[in-house]
Amino acid sequence: MHGMHARLPKNFVLEERLERYADAIELVPASHAGHWADACTPLVAQGRTPYREVRLDLGCGKGHFTAESARSHPDVLFIGIDGEPVCIAYAAQKAIEGNLRNMVLVPGTGEQVADMFAPGEVSRIHLNFPTPYPRKKECHKRLVILERLMDYRRILGPDGQLVLKTDSQPLRDFALTQFDLAGYVVDWSTDDARSLLPDDPVSEYEERLTAQGACVYAIAATPGPMPAHVEQTAPLSLVDYLPERLDGLDYIPHGMQGTVINLRNRDAKRFGRKHVQRRKG
Repeated sequence: MHGMHARLPKNFVLEERLERYADAIELVPASHAGHWADACTPLVAQGRTPYREVRLDLGCGKGHFTAESARSHPDVLFIGIDGEPVCIAYAAQKAIEGNLRNMVLVPGTGEQVADMFAPGEVSRIHLNFPTPYPRKKECHKRLVILERLMDYRRILGPDGQLVLKTDSQPLRDFALTQFDLAGYVVDWSTDDARSLLPDDPVSEYEERLTAQGACVYAIAATPGPMPAHVEQTAPLSLVDYLPERLDGLDYIPHGMQGTVINLRNRDAKRFGRKHVQRRKG
């Protein structure tokens, strides 16, 4: 999730929180590869019927989306993955205090998912407001870069789906190029995710962004036939996906504020000089 850092309450001790809610945290996820749905079924459940699906919330943040999804679908196992220990602690607290037995938290990143799950084990991957990493030199960290999409292909089952939500139009447009290169089929795309998915849980982050005037873009895509050649051919800087005219851009995507301001200043100087030259002529 976008570099959003959780505010820590007074006397918050990370190690103590992680230990207190350890029952909801899996530190050796690879040990469950191939049998997550069965291994995480509560021992007290009569008949121990495995969960019917395994879904990932990759970059789960403080876990609000994961927790509400788990509460709405008690027969589905939801696994929240995040690289921030503080977020894992908050999300695990939601799982324990909410008695959500079908919610598990895993410290980790998108680069590790191929080792955590067996081929075809996951039915859906949610990417809710992933950090866009606008600069080319950091593009390998994006959760929708070609390499990660190829990893997701491996763990997604037949008809498995990846659902992306973002406030960033440049990241959305970049993601579309990557889906195409990785052989995904776009099932649907929208510029207003809330209208299309009114029952989806709303994270604190989404509330904050929409209050600032953000559109929430969303794409759902399913792996199609494996491409004959897997090669990165798309522009990698998100600057290349900004609108040509920036003066009418009401909302600046997260992480691109400085870039947009600099480009606006450059355009103002360039157009200003042309205006002066025309007047002198």
